Amino acid sequence: MDMLARTQEILGKLVAFPTVSSDSNLALIAYAADLLSDAGATLSLSRDATGTKANLFATIGPAGDGGIVLSGHTDVVPADPAEWTNDPFVLAERGGRLYGRGTCDMKGFIAAALAMAPRFAAAGLTRPLHVALTYDEEIGCFGARALVDELARAGVRPAVAIVGEPTMMGVIEGHKGCFEYTTEFTGLEGHGSQPDKGVNAVEYATRYVLRLLEIGEKLKMRAPAGSRFDPPWTTVQVGRMSGGTARNVIAGACAVEWEMRPVSQGDAAYVKNGLADYVDTVLLPAMRAVAPQSGIVTHVIGEVEGLQVVGESEARDIVCELTGCDHADVVPFGTEAGLFQSAGISSVICGPGSIAQAHKPDEFIAIDQLAACLEMLDKLKPKLGGA
Repeated sequence: MDMLARTQEILGKLVAFPTVSSDSNLALIAYAADLLSDAGATLSLSRDATGTKANLFATIGPAGDGGIVLSGHTDVVPADPAEWTNDPFVLAERGGRLYGRGTCDMKGFIAAALAMAPRFAAAGLTRPLHVALTYDEEIGCFGARALVDELARAGVRPAVAIVGEPTMMGVIEGHKGCFEYTTEFTGLEGHGSQPDKGVNAVEYATRYVLRLLEIGEKLKMRAPAGSRFDPPWTTVQVGRMSGGTARNVIAGACAVEWEMRPVSQGDAAYVKNGLADYVDTVLLPAMRAVAPQSGIVTHVIGEVEGLQVVGESEARDIVCELTGCDHADVVPFGTEAGLFQSAGISSVICGPGSIAQAHKPDEFIAIDQLAACLEMLDKLKPKLGGA
């Protein structure tokens, strides 16, 4: 079986594991571990606090510093079968495309890495090749955050990370951060005919959102000169707001789910400090003047660092050479690459498929994209001292 056919076979198995972020990824991890073990890799597996999800970190070649990591997340977003032409968890081929949930985001890259593992093992590497498979990227990059901490504790120091998110095999050297929050408001319920006797959590949440949007407008003036992002400034966005029980009842509780995509850590601090000051000096005093038990609490869902563009980047230089790209771009969406970079690992994003297909019904990856990915990985062997 040729390498492309083997990759498609593995991809079919990966898609068949319905690793929606709300569910376990252990069956997929066990399958990948078997393939990597058969290729002679040494394995390290760590589970999350629930025991239902795991990271897998495999090493092919010698132990030691300076290795290259091929990284992919195993979780996928939900798929409603009613919106799909075929079962989203059964790989389907049509017109040179492979359809299925996760095909481009990002099981295609994982399949290519797993298919190539025996070739890496047979190449006589003098520099380690690592395969990192993580959980819960889609809901906060929790697996990757745990993984970089585990590597630090174990004293494992890779030099380069290639994160295989779908970029049409283009080279991405930077992206914004992705910080996600839920802010909960606790007021005092009462009869709608006497609003002054209660504390309306929905009303205070609305005032909070308005202040957030005001700060968002000011962020446009803070865009760095020459920013390559689209849009060039840090963005804020309110995704969901829910509260109250009926139109004639003063709302006792409300929750706002929101995010920001910071260009810099300074902008993130600007947003958080501005909101905290407004809460402490305006909203809470007014709420507690009526009901001392009132409260506003913000829960951090995830704070994923951006991938900063740097002058010298071994990861960028290697992947540009492998792919033939003469430049690297930036993107507005977040990935796990910023976490690897924050751990001192030169990081870049490059993988098969298009982000335009991710998170949609009839998600697909073109077969020629898988072929291009395999070509890149095959060319990686000499960078690891292999034949």
